[in-house]
Amino acid sequence: MSGTIKPRDAKELRQAVEWALNEGATLDVRGSGSKRALGKPMKCDHVLDVSGISGIVDYAPEELVVTLRAGTALREVEALLAQRNQMLAFEPPDLGPLLGSEPGEGTLVGALMGNFAGPRRLSAGAARDHLLGFSGVNGRGEAFKSGGRVMKNVTGYDLSKLIAGSWGTLAVLDEVSVKVLPAPDQTRTLMLLGLEEAVAVKAMCAAMGSPHEVSGAAHIDNRTALRVEGVAPSVEARLKGLRELLAGTNARMEELGTLESRGFWREVRDGVPLDAATDSIVWRLSCPPTEGPAVIARIRAQRPGVKVFYDWSGGLAWLALPHGPDADHLLVRSAIGPAGGHATLIRAPDAVRAAVPVFQPQSPALAALAQRVKQSFDPRGLFNPGRMG
Repeated sequence: MSGTIKPRDAKELRQAVEWALNEGATLDVRGSGSKRALGKPMKCDHVLDVSGISGIVDYAPEELVVTLRAGTALREVEALLAQRNQMLAFEPPDLGPLLGSEPGEGTLVGALMGNFAGPRRLSAGAARDHLLGFSGVNGRGEAFKSGGRVMKNVTGYDLSKLIAGSWGTLAVLDEVSVKVLPAPDQTRTLMLLGLEEAVAVKAMCAAMGSPHEVSGAAHIDNRTALRVEGVAPSVEARLKGLRELLAGTNARMEELGTLESRGFWREVRDGVPLDAATDSIVWRLSCPPTEGPAVIARIRAQRPGVKVFYDWSGGLAWLALPHGPDADHLLVRSAIGPAGGHATLIRAPDAVRAAVPVFQPQSPALAALAQRVKQSFDPRGLFNPGRMG
């Protein structure tokens, strides 16, 4: 790369994109760069660093909306919300340490561009469900915006659903508005100890399907964790209901209080229980929860030493595999194929990421649709060329 372009505001951002467009130059779009090691390695002419476009634009606690610029650190947003006892309900993970960066460096926009959500994904929705609106510049050099700062916005197309998960390949954002929610007064976790994976998944699915409003369900080693949040009387009543519901598992039960629970679920959110060695390959597999143990069993049959833990009631499996030249991608994707899920290579050396599909290969029809969308937003392939393969 020959240089870094660092605009200070939306006007300079548009000028930078127009310049690159006129020069025929490609751009590696970054915020803090904490996720630059995720996706296919790119060879771009310049880095477009949006970290200078930073700060909170507006925060309306009574409206449950916060508007911020693209380079704003996630930790800054979370600290602001905590002052009013509010939160980002989709629990955006901090993958920096897993990817070789320091903790706390990521931006909220970076989490949105990856459509990353944590353990509350099952009860609160994906990241894209919390993006109310945004403004930015497309690959034609045109400034545009979508949505707004209100909970309901039905004007035009819902481009927020399209932009989230696009990994900066369609447009460069300068501002976003995001829905926030009140933080729970109390967070407690019921632990079932000693369950095998298949039994644990059945227990998690039963809990999630019950009226007890479980907001997180994970299985790590021999511990099956069920999170209940809210005001104290309600939490106590729902925990009692869960204990009665799951008494037939014959598991020993323990509880974590609020402080322990919050620390535990932060670690689940960030992939910490994987305890992945620095040279291991890390995957995230998504499939129907009841299929998770069977998928992992197919992988274990070939790689007995795989490390794994489950989130999303068994619908998300984090894997750590020994380093290999092809990341075992054929094994992983053939194992998940019958379940109808998808696999994302989260961490691997550059040479491995260049050689294998990082994201789940699309069907021909879906790939053709994605190409038409890319052509509409970025016909010259200006932004993050090749990152998504």
